[in-house]
Amino acid sequence: MKKLVLSDVHESLGGKMVDFAGYYMPVQYSKGVKFEHQIVRQEVGVFDVSHMGEVFVSGENSLDFLQSITSNDVSKLTVGKVQYTCLPNADGGIVDDFLLYKIEENKYLLVVNASNMKKDLMWINDHNSFNCTIDNQSENYSLLAVQGPHSIELLQQLTDVDLSEIKYYNFKIGNIAGVDNVILSRTGYTGEIGFELYVRNEGTKQLWDALFSTNIKLEAIGLAARDTLRLEKGFCLYGNDINDSTSPIEAGLGWITKFTKKFVNSENLKKQKEEGVSRKLVAIELIDKGIARKDYLIVDVDGKEIGVITSGTMSPTLNKSIALGYVSSEYKSVDSEIYIQVRKKQIKANVVSLPFVK
Repeated sequence: MKKLVLSDVHESLGGKMVDFAGYYMPVQYSKGVKFEHQIVRQEVGVFDVSHMGEVFVSGENSLDFLQSITSNDVSKLTVGKVQYTCLPNADGGIVDDFLLYKIEENKYLLVVNASNMKKDLMWINDHNSFNCTIDNQSENYSLLAVQGPHSIELLQQLTDVDLSEIKYYNFKIGNIAGVDNVILSRTGYTGEIGFELYVRNEGTKQLWDALFSTNIKLEAIGLAARDTLRLEKGFCLYGNDINDSTSPIEAGLGWITKFTKKFVNSENLKKQKEEGVSRKLVAIELIDKGIARKDYLIVDVDGKEIGVITSGTMSPTLNKSIALGYVSSEYKSVDSEIYIQVRKKQIKANVVSLPFVK
């Protein structure tokens, strides 16, 4: 397992450390997942998500290159803006979903999932017929996500950059806590106000310590709460809700799939959008007692299999069992009655609208 710059710090804070995508990561701390979840919803927490990959793409043809391999319209990006997008594969699935940053003219940053790093780099390099420079800087960067209603108030004490001017899915590069050239990105995976801070490894400990030095109480948050937070907002998780065999159209990601350009498998995906698909990813709320877990079958009133759960948990905010799952298209509408097969029992549920937590 690879250690993060702050792995020892997380251990000293009581972090329960696990192997996650080959990295030694804190899944939770001593006060528990529910406590951490509520802190982010109500106050402010910090996640060390330095396992994420940072890949820079540059060159005169970088725009054309990225247009050809990503689903979203990269031409809409200006310097200082971020875009959620994905790498479609040739078979209708998704190589990875990621954030794309326009750092400067002809220079972009791709922030990819750690578990897909090797696969992504191979895919990107194999399709690089545009003579672009592919620079994997993942081992040299850390990523701290400060999330929650008080996040801007906390961070503003540490930087002269006016954070209130940075709109959602925008970023600035500046000094924070005496550390230069930090990417201050108004993004996150929780649905709360927050920033993701990309910092070179040598400045990580200094920045971490500074975050805990303000007059605003801050808690360290682990991967387990990150998962419950993102699920309450209906954000897809690669490996669960999307993968190499799920298309962006099936997954409800048509909004990041733009057919104003040609890209890998765009013709087939356009056909899916126009003609419809046989299954759709939907939000599910259980009516009867029980929890829907990944890979549980979804059935109709007669017990016939109609789909599968991809993510599920007990929502700490709603105190209800919620899930995402693929169902046959005839059951995709809100208020469709479905059932979750839990061992020999069928648990009644409803299709609902996203996000679960408004």
